[in-house]
Amino acid sequence: MHETTRIRLFGVFAGLFGMCGIGLAAAASHLDDQRLLGSAALMCLVHAPALVGLIAAGNRLRFSTLSGALLILGVLLFAGDLVKRHFTGTGLFPMSAPSGGVIMMAGWLLTAVGALFPQPSRS
Repeated sequence: MHETTRIRLFGVFAGLFGMCGIGLAAAASHLDDQRLLGSAALMCLVHAPALVGLIAAGNRLRFSTLSGALLILGVLLFAGDLVKRHFTGTGLFPMSAPSGGVIMMAGWLLTAVGALFPQPSRS
């Protein structure tokens, strides 16, 4: 993926996750059962700055593009399932939230591996 495209894509999702996180947290604060929306808000708010960090790291962090893509996909599945479950009583599809959680963990693990084995210097 071209660097400019990666920056724009991660920036768009960081902004959307931040906005959704604030909105979900506000909605959850008005409910008796905050569990689902509160968890969805937390996932959005945690991963928005993580994506900004991956933008800042750029190509210095090996696997940053794949790490960010996994984090985005994981948040969409996990938070999306919780929000849909809250409002409709059914999730996106069976095991979507756990799948999203595992995908997010893979993204974080790949971020750690990328930090341990940085990109080779270009001379």
